[in-house]
Amino acid sequence: MDLGIEGKWALVCAASKGLGKGCAAALVREGVNVVITARGDEALQATAAELRALNPAVTVKALAGDITTPEGRGAALAACPQVDILVNNAGGPPPGDFRDWDREAWIKAVDANMLTPIELIKATVDKMAERGFGRVVNITSGAVKAPIDVLGLSNGARSGLTGFVAGLARQSKLAAANVTVNNLLPGVFDTDRVRNTSVGTAAKLGKTVEEVLAQRRATIPAKRFGTADEFGAFCAFLCSAQAGYLTGQNILLDGGAYPGTF
Repeated sequence: MDLGIEGKWALVCAASKGLGKGCAAALVREGVNVVITARGDEALQATAAELRALNPAVTVKALAGDITTPEGRGAALAACPQVDILVNNAGGPPPGDFRDWDREAWIKAVDANMLTPIELIKATVDKMAERGFGRVVNITSGAVKAPIDVLGLSNGARSGLTGFVAGLARQSKLAAANVTVNNLLPGVFDTDRVRNTSVGTAAKLGKTVEEVLAQRRATIPAKRFGTADEFGAFCAFLCSAQAGYLTGQNILLDGGAYPGTF
């Protein structure tokens, strides 16, 4: 299927690895020019080289920086001639007990996982509307739908973003101008973050990392973790011309792990 987005420009955050990289790769395959951001320059430049090899016909710009700061956002936006597609993404805050989190921990989580996406949306959606096309995809978490007790920082900050998007996406100024805003909620995907968090769990339980990962897979009806490539492919469809009637939705990709009907 031709997604009808060849030649568009996308800003993809936290794209040096994992789900952000999967989204950038899927867009590049569709002929989309991308600006990718991440804090670590070495991994980011390596990813940029991979993306250019995927489709030499597109432009790939890699800009290292902290997207959670005004300076980082300004630089990323300046690097993109126009933002037709915005993929908001940021690493989740650390797990723990809410009794141990001070105000600084909460502010840091809200800055990264709620306010930064909102600032980027604010900077881009009205111009999208003027051009008659725009796609915003926020990568949040399956924990928004089924909260995980030790991920309170993420539960709170990402749920705040979800509530904001529910109202924003339904503004006629955007929806009637072919600008959509949706959230993609990943379950457990085969990423560095999942493996890194499993190290701590394994140590606490006295098990190997592979044993912990195997136990997590067993709880998923699909009996496997998702891949960054299939996540990216779904993101690319949400950014497509064909997805113009889908907005304000929270789409859960979790291999059937969520047990509810709604």
